[in-house]
Amino acid sequence: MGGPSIIQEQRDLLLSTIKNITRGDWKVLVVDESANKLIENVATEDDVLNLNVANIEHIEKKREMNPTMDAIYILSPKPHIIECLLADLDRRRYQNAFLVWTGVVDPRLRRRIDESPGKRMIRCFETLAIDFFPRESNLATFRDPWSFPILYNPECNDLIREHLQGLAQKILGVCVTLGEYPRVRYYKPANAMHEASVLCEHLARMVQEELDTYANWNQDYPPQTNRPASTLIITDRSMDITAPLVHEFTYQAMAHDLLPIREGEKIMYHTVTDKGTPDEAEIDYEITDKDKVWTDYRHQHMKDTIGRMTVDFKKFLEANPAFVNEQTGPGSVNNLRDMLGGMKEFAAQKESFSLHMSMAQDAMNLFEQYKLPDVASVEQSLATGMDEDNRRPKNILESVVRLLDDQAITPSDRLRLIILYILYREGVIENDIFLLLEHAKLPKDEAVVVKNLAHLGGRVLHNLKEARRAHPPAFPKNTKPPEVNEEYALSRFEPALQSVLEDVVRGTLSSDLFPYMKPPMDPNEDLIAAQQGSLRAGRPNWAASGRKAPENRQRVIVFLAGGATFSESRVCYDIGAARSRDIFLATSHMLSPNLFIRQLRDLDKGRGRLDLPADRPKPRAPDWIHERPAPPPQQQQQQQQMGAPPGPRAPPSAQPGAAAQHGRRPPPPAGGLPGRPQAPPTAQMSNMSLGGPARPPQHMASPSSGSRPSPSASPAPVPAGKPEKEKKKRNFLGMKKSSKD
Repeated sequence: MGGPSIIQEQRDLLLSTIKNITRGDWKVLVVDESANKLIENVATEDDVLNLNVANIEHIEKKREMNPTMDAIYILSPKPHIIECLLADLDRRRYQNAFLVWTGVVDPRLRRRIDESPGKRMIRCFETLAIDFFPRESNLATFRDPWSFPILYNPECNDLIREHLQGLAQKILGVCVTLGEYPRVRYYKPANAMHEASVLCEHLARMVQEELDTYANWNQDYPPQTNRPASTLIITDRSMDITAPLVHEFTYQAMAHDLLPIREGEKIMYHTVTDKGTPDEAEIDYEITDKDKVWTDYRHQHMKDTIGRMTVDFKKFLEANPAFVNEQTGPGSVNNLRDMLGGMKEFAAQKESFSLHMSMAQDAMNLFEQYKLPDVASVEQSLATGMDEDNRRPKNILESVVRLLDDQAITPSDRLRLIILYILYREGVIENDIFLLLEHAKLPKDEAVVVKNLAHLGGRVLHNLKEARRAHPPAFPKNTKPPEVNEEYALSRFEPALQSVLEDVVRGTLSSDLFPYMKPPMDPNEDLIAAQQGSLRAGRPNWAASGRKAPENRQRVIVFLAGGATFSESRVCYDIGAARSRDIFLATSHMLSPNLFIRQLRDLDKGRGRLDLPADRPKPRAPDWIHERPAPPPQQQQQQQQMGAPPGPRAPPSAQPGAAAQHGRRPPPPAGGLPGRPQAPPTAQMSNMSLGGPARPPQHMASPSSGSRPSPSASPAPVPAGKPEKEKKKRNFLGMKKSSKD
């Protein structure tokens, strides 16, 4: 499809920051475990080492002294990591320190760095705000499934404010990485009774403050662009509790629902290849955005996927006859080298086709085995409120009960049907929940899953004598004429996010349902911008297909707290392509139906049983950082002769044994260094204020700014209209608000 990729944007930001610091000189890169995961998610070790990085070291691990070499630190701003950094500075482990933070440094921790005796070694102090994990070109996650219980479990109320602040800083990182200073809008449900209904408003306020503060401290943010103003939509899982339960039959969503795909630092699929042959083997295959077969087919309906994949695989084999026949004629060395390189690419592509054809076929086999056509037919009527003829469904309870009796249908699918039926009825009496579970031969304690939907605003219980009131849906149901094809009739349900995004790009999103944090001066501003975007989208495109999307397309960023579904991710791509917009989705974690049910089940658990990271012992700096080894005699003698801290160092090649230390990659000889003349860092020194007070604010200059902030800069002016007390008086849920709020 072309267009920007948040994976590439974060990769470019990281590598350009390293390159701007090394400037052709060899340096050591020091990372912590969390920062290393961020780097490995978008770049390879070779990508980093090729930027004049002699070695990559971990700050939590024991390292040898290297006082003749500069170090770039890319660190997460955690207290125990700052303890490790201060120990390095105190011991002068490296010659100079270039500090790059993945997130905002707490002012108290920043003050400790500024007051450290080793601060004179610091040559730059940058905040990249990259504390998130791009997963696809238009999808980023925070890898934080614990966000769900913190937001919706009543026993976690005292964790919410700190958690929301952390989410706000990560959302800031997404916006900064994309170069956007968006208008912020948030989901405000009407007549909501659940406690977390104010969640989005509080989060939106914090995000707006983070954006404004960052802009005040970084004059080059946002960068100049000819794109229309972007929009950030902040919503949460309670906006649509149906989407995680309905079966979606596009390839990616179906695969994550039915197949053994493991979610973690990598998305892995475990399978057996060449079954029944001597070459049979178990493999774990990583699914990434680099897999073109995956990206080409993941949003296609499964009805089309297998057939099209088979046709494309045949075309692929026909286009590479030499590799298929494994015959190579005589040729030059260059021809053979090209042939070997081509064989490697051919083998990788062939393996990818083979894997995905196998995955798709496995999913379709389960589709039939679990009677999903029958299940989905009823699901669609429950989720949309209409049958396949676009009429109010009749005898829906009988249809549900008939499926609950069928033991070919999995227990998980039976529970999903019960939940969808109760949501369709907008609540039932409590005894009916137990009757449905008994009929489905499910344990009675599964009633907890149903009841816990109330924490997300679901109407679950209905008193017998209570009059039923019609509650108009916040988002219109799909009333399009049903597809003639039976398979597509099983995909009539559309996530609520689809309706929201269509209104955003049309400029008609309700300001009552999605208020602005800062309302525009002109109430028709969004409508005018949408019309201009439509005109640009309607211009003829004479270029060949596959050309990169125009860079002036408007961007929409969606943050979905509490987890997002793969159907919602697909919607962002589909509407972006259809409406000529770049739509990015960010969320705490991705939800499969089984994970959603498991997290619902845990919402009534006591906090002590949740094993939240926030309740675990805080990480501590390793004890070895307090050890003070004596310097080697040669180094001690050298320091005595110099009588001062080391000046500009010799090239690494001039240091005996330097390449062998720590097992790092040896730099080339001096004659081959792509370096520049060894000169004092006058630009950085001119910006330093060695005697100034500690800098209180959280946001530092971005790496693209003309100069880098000094380790101890003067305090920044407080933005107008934002007194320091304002953050202290805001409280959430169980916390009392002040009278001024």
